[in-house]
Amino acid sequence: MDAFIKTPEQQKLAAQIQSLQPAFQQREPELDALGSFPHKNIQDLKNINYHTLTLPKEYGGQGLGLYEYILAQEAISKASGPTGLSIGWHVGIVLEFAENRHWHPESAEWLMKKIADGALINTAATENNAGSPARGALPRTTAVRDGDEWIVNGEKTYTSLAPALDYIFVTASSETDEVMTVIIPREAEGVSIDETWDMLAMRGTASHTLVLENVRIPASYVLKPSGAQAAGKGWLLHIPACYIGIAAAARDYAIEFAASYSPASLGKPIAETPNIRQTIGEMELELATARHMLYGTVERYEQAADKSAMDEALDVAKIAVTHAAMGVVDKAMKIVGSRALSEANPMHRHYLNIRAGLYNPPMEDMVKAQLAGKAIEFFKTKNGGESIT
Repeated sequence: MDAFIKTPEQQKLAAQIQSLQPAFQQREPELDALGSFPHKNIQDLKNINYHTLTLPKEYGGQGLGLYEYILAQEAISKASGPTGLSIGWHVGIVLEFAENRHWHPESAEWLMKKIADGALINTAATENNAGSPARGALPRTTAVRDGDEWIVNGEKTYTSLAPALDYIFVTASSETDEVMTVIIPREAEGVSIDETWDMLAMRGTASHTLVLENVRIPASYVLKPSGAQAAGKGWLLHIPACYIGIAAAARDYAIEFAASYSPASLGKPIAETPNIRQTIGEMELELATARHMLYGTVERYEQAADKSAMDEALDVAKIAVTHAAMGVVDKAMKIVGSRALSEANPMHRHYLNIRAGLYNPPMEDMVKAQLAGKAIEFFKTKNGGESIT
């Protein structure tokens, strides 16, 4: 990762995160337990004001951009994948606002002040058995107007960072079937967290179910105008950044193991054998290629005049980098051998956590379908609608 640090400011940020890595790594086994959450890691990050990394300076934040955010997310995730993915949602949503200013000004004004003071946020959009919002599913959660208040009822799954959230952005259907995003204070009456998160991977994200029972919020607690969309969502690159971080941790462990493990039958470290050296070389190439794609996409996004034109590049980068990260971990597992599956060995955690990347947005089948549609349409148009066979 050091090769992608370009400025003294980025170097300072990287050094801050690196100073936290040993403690994060030491606490990582605790996150294997059901119901776990990296409370101490999140507090350590708040102590260095990481929660304000992308908050605009006029609101008391650091005002840093996508490149610094992705660098930091990789470094955090190298020490603790669940910590990186969890805090990444908060910092990324703030960055999306900073780039697009698409929230209601009144909502943005008080929310930004709360964030500057330490509040954490995330969006809750997915619902059990309702389908993915990314696939066009409408929310079953409802918001009904009652005078100067909204009454919100429903349940949301995959609410990452749940134990630490202060405000939750909830998608809901109004009485006129309008999809809106309302701001739910975690401490509001009727808000509860059902600890349903029992996944084998990324247990520490505590992505539990949010339950809303007749939650009353002021009528002004609407986040953004109906249909308001961000021009670009480069911040979602925090997802592949997280998995590259996990892959880098697996790579480090595997190479250190190979350089130090000398079987009696061999009489030298296994790193000196041709097949292990070949596997290490393949792992290094895959990791370097993925990093160049990730940071290259970040730079293109930051330079793009029309951020919406980067949608395909963002989707492709997420899919390609996540698959590369899985490939790196799989190769690292082969180097370490069967002991990598031991519960006492950190490699088993990397192996499980890296698989979660398959289920973070955007979904691979949707991206492939879109790419296929464009390719087919191009040749149909090129040939005047006639068959090319």
